[in-house]
Amino acid sequence: MATKTTAEKLATIQQGYTLEGATIELGAAIIDGELHKDAPVRLPLAMMNRHGLVAGATGTGKTVTLHMMAEQLSTAGVPVFLADIKGDLSGLATAAVGSDKLRARTDSIGQAWEGKTFPVEFLALGGDGNGVPVRATVTSFGPILLSRIMELNDTQESSLQLVFYFADKNGLELIDLKDLRAVIQFLTSDEGKDKLEELGGLSKATAGVILREIVNLEAQGLEKFFGEPEFDTAELLRTAPDGRGVVTCLELPTLQTKPMLFSTFLMWLLADLFEDLPEAGDLDKPKLVFFLDEAHLLFNGATKAFLDAITTTVRLIRSKGVGIFFVTQTPKDVPADVLGQLANRVQHALRAFTPEDAKALKATVSTFPLSDYDLEETLTSAGIGEAVITVMNEKGAPTPVALTRLRAPESVMGPSEDALVRSTVAGSALLGKYGTAVDNPSAYEKLTGKAAASTGPAAPEPDRAPATPSAPGAPGAYDVDAEARRIEEEILGRPSSRPAQAPEPQYSEPQYDEPRASEARESKPRAKATRTRQPQPQQPEPQPGGMMGDLGGVLGGALGGGLKSMARSMGTQLGRELLRGVFGTSSRRRRR
Repeated sequence: MATKTTAEKLATIQQGYTLEGATIELGAAIIDGELHKDAPVRLPLAMMNRHGLVAGATGTGKTVTLHMMAEQLSTAGVPVFLADIKGDLSGLATAAVGSDKLRARTDSIGQAWEGKTFPVEFLALGGDGNGVPVRATVTSFGPILLSRIMELNDTQESSLQLVFYFADKNGLELIDLKDLRAVIQFLTSDEGKDKLEELGGLSKATAGVILREIVNLEAQGLEKFFGEPEFDTAELLRTAPDGRGVVTCLELPTLQTKPMLFSTFLMWLLADLFEDLPEAGDLDKPKLVFFLDEAHLLFNGATKAFLDAITTTVRLIRSKGVGIFFVTQTPKDVPADVLGQLANRVQHALRAFTPEDAKALKATVSTFPLSDYDLEETLTSAGIGEAVITVMNEKGAPTPVALTRLRAPESVMGPSEDALVRSTVAGSALLGKYGTAVDNPSAYEKLTGKAAASTGPAAPEPDRAPATPSAPGAPGAYDVDAEARRIEEEILGRPSSRPAQAPEPQYSEPQYDEPRASEARESKPRAKATRTRQPQPQQPEPQPGGMMGDLGGVLGGALGGGLKSMARSMGTQLGRELLRGVFGTSSRRRRR
């Protein structure tokens, strides 16, 4: 193949990055060792929901790249979420001061630099650090993500899912870790052993293992990350009064001691957004760009089911207007199925000091399109603040690979003063909403009969389930029976042999209808409905197991007694799918 001249390479870059719509300016191309400010490298704003990867060895400038991109996204009116591992990104709230060295760099790439501040919201996971406390309820976090934090194996994770199913079915709100501990202690007690047997797949020994892991989490001080008020992820989508997007920085200064919690909590934020945001299609600019730092922590030791859930979320959240940028050292830190969804690549320098480094370098080069660069040499010789870039253009095709000298941020590249951060948090509109922890009555109080601790003013919870765990299946048995007959008829292709039952006994107090299966599958909130119930003749007591038990019985009878346990298991799995999202999460908005 004939070697291109520098002029031809320059023309390729210029043509490839000539874009019509709004863009994020990344820098200027370096060709044959020479910087060309007349060859700007850009990223189309409309393509930022096609996700991306920012990678590179430690100290090569990844954090500064996030900083620079966040500034321009905010200016374009796009909210940004940043995981601030080291506290450096708090500098977005402070205008940078120019210097001769800085001016020389910005002039060399054609950047019209001006020191600026940006609208920043500081969050702290569970209040650990300077920021508005961010919490999630245990029931919202879900069994799959919680299993990640507790490092449970597949069998133990399945057992934890059964515990959540029991709590969901019996109106036991899992707000914090003591609620989950109370439910497991109840199931392993003499009083709850019958309920434990009904769950089938949950052994007392496995329940004891999970209970010990919960106690370990509490001993590590992790109970403060779970509770109320639960953070509403819609807060991440805000814009400032001047139209700029709010940059939300989540801090966890003790990451080294809680790496699994941090990465899993970020996944909860994404999962909650995924379940609640409506479909948006292709937009001129994304609703939110989410930078997921230390991405390798998310995938280390992950089960196949967990990786499948991540892949599904990344693939589908694009159409809801959210772009995700994974930040890590090498592309091999990200599974192939996820990496294949990342159209925008910013690859900082890699080091090849060991045989493993050399393998990682070759793997990284293989992920880029063919180019005019010798990428193995380029990636090992690139300087700090330089990166190899290819992005998706407006037509959905990859742009030419370009070694790029990146733009300089216009706010401080480093932490803001502590006093500024504290005053920003004190003036936040979110502090009054999330600043004080509350302890509303939940599973712990219901099972132990103790009053809730007075950690803060109790928030009213009008949308919660009935207060006491009752025998599953009592209310709504008539609707369940009709649904069971309908499913049997669909399976067998003939009228159901199951006898119709009269409506269940009526109650004088207001009751809420059970959601029908078709409505639950749509994961849409169901409006509350009250009815005046009239006394009815006493009916036979419903069989234990509730809706899922009835469905399991129907399927077992239809398919043969030998398959009854399999059918009951199918019913249990169906219940989880109806009530929870792809990660087993369940936000308050979807529980109403």
